[in-house]
Amino acid sequence: MAPSGIAATPEKKLGFEFEPSPWGDFFIEYEPKPLQRSEEWMVTRADKLKEDVHMMFNTSNSTEGMFLLDTIQHLGIDHLFEEQIHNTLSKILENKLTSSASLHEEALRFRLLREHGYWVSPDVFNKFKGEDGTFKKDITSQPSGLLSLYNAAHLLIHGEPALEEAISFARHHLELVSSSLKSPLAQQVKRALHRALPRSCKRVETLHYISEYGEEEGHNPVLLELAKLDFNLLQHVHLKELKAITEWWKNIYDHIGLSYIRDRVVESYTWAYVIYYERWFELPRIIIAKMMLLITILDDTYDTHGTIEECRKLYEAVQRWDESAVSLLPEYLKKFYIELLRTFKNIEGEMPVDINYDIAHLKKAVQNNVTGYLQEAEWSHKNYKPRFIDQVNLTSLTVGAPTVCVSMMAGMSDTIMKQALKWTADVPDVVVAAGKIVRLMNDIAAFERGKCNNDVASSVDCYINEYSVTSDVAIARIGALMEDEWRTLNQARFGNRVLLPAMQRIISLALSASFIYDNRNDAYTASKHLQKTIEGLFIKPM
Repeated sequence: MAPSGIAATPEKKLGFEFEPSPWGDFFIEYEPKPLQRSEEWMVTRADKLKEDVHMMFNTSNSTEGMFLLDTIQHLGIDHLFEEQIHNTLSKILENKLTSSASLHEEALRFRLLREHGYWVSPDVFNKFKGEDGTFKKDITSQPSGLLSLYNAAHLLIHGEPALEEAISFARHHLELVSSSLKSPLAQQVKRALHRALPRSCKRVETLHYISEYGEEEGHNPVLLELAKLDFNLLQHVHLKELKAITEWWKNIYDHIGLSYIRDRVVESYTWAYVIYYERWFELPRIIIAKMMLLITILDDTYDTHGTIEECRKLYEAVQRWDESAVSLLPEYLKKFYIELLRTFKNIEGEMPVDINYDIAHLKKAVQNNVTGYLQEAEWSHKNYKPRFIDQVNLTSLTVGAPTVCVSMMAGMSDTIMKQALKWTADVPDVVVAAGKIVRLMNDIAAFERGKCNNDVASSVDCYINEYSVTSDVAIARIGALMEDEWRTLNQARFGNRVLLPAMQRIISLALSASFIYDNRNDAYTASKHLQKTIEGLFIKPM
């Protein structure tokens, strides 16, 4: 017997139910406990502390500024000091370190400059090598230096074997000493060995670091107080947004009546938040979250519910993008289709007049997404397993990366908005690379948990099928392919400097995948894995 509301035809997919949301109406009803101080006091105090930090930047030399910049980034308050950071990076770039600089200093300079799109040669590490070209043994007694080297080397691009060697060397020696390290270095090494700092989700790392920084020898209490104040002030902003988008989603979810879809509004907002957490980026946050929810509905319809004929009709309606196309659709999809069109109209209508964002690019990205979903559905209908490369090329787009990246461009400055939007909409290599990382992490997580019977063959399945290898071998080789994509993203930072802000946000999408799919879990689908982090980000003040 077919599940209620699903026609009992031979084509209809087997009923499949996702886990319900653990959040429900929580953020609609949630009222945070009053903080010890008023918001007005917190803003005034934060402004005073920012002045103190300005003075620190103004009075520091290039090496001191380098450590100050690293701490500020790690504490998540770099968005408050953009001008000072720009000036500090210029000083760091102009002033090379002396020959007596430590491994920690040299590696930190290398990482900061490469992160911000300034090229530095890996030859700077040659002074820590012997005549045989290998790293000297004396640096193995410097765990902070090894950690800094390990993190820095993960900014390697294609064709840098010296940095590959640095990663292997640092990892080996960090593993040897990790059990003897004291807090907080012990925790930082453990996290880095799990996922190096340049590959980790910045905002989640900030959660850890704010709680650890006070234990560091010589920590700066001004920076720590400012980080906590800023985090708590932002938390109030994000809670208001979470309430509003949860109400919006609840109205849509109840209205369209599609019980088979994933109810993931909190998870979608959280994903958007870790890409754009800064106060003044509400617009891209909300657009990203809404696009994630809409493409999740489309994905679940194609993947777990619709017949092949319904999938074809939905494709046709989305390509037409007109209310008259609703007549093409089965009754159960008509309300959703109208809501899809209405959501885009509302985004366009509510766009601030000073933001030159052409929503036509976003509409086209969603249409392309659906084109890919239909191809997947056709493969699944024919029980066809594509070649591995064909599967990855298609599903790295249907994972939603182009749509999310086009959404991100709503946060670009007016000077580059038009250029960045068109460039992103054309799906450049950096968008493809980010999409492949998200897709491959997603597929490995899905394979580990056991995929839904209705799913199209994943990249892991296709690799096993095409190369006749075990799942362990397939996952290892896919991991090597992801490493290539990380190097492509690292390379992108040294391209068009005008578009660097856009590239950095696209890279942040790949970084967010390390959070969503950590430990080979799909925390978007099985959202219990996100619960503790969401509480830390939005419920528990610092």
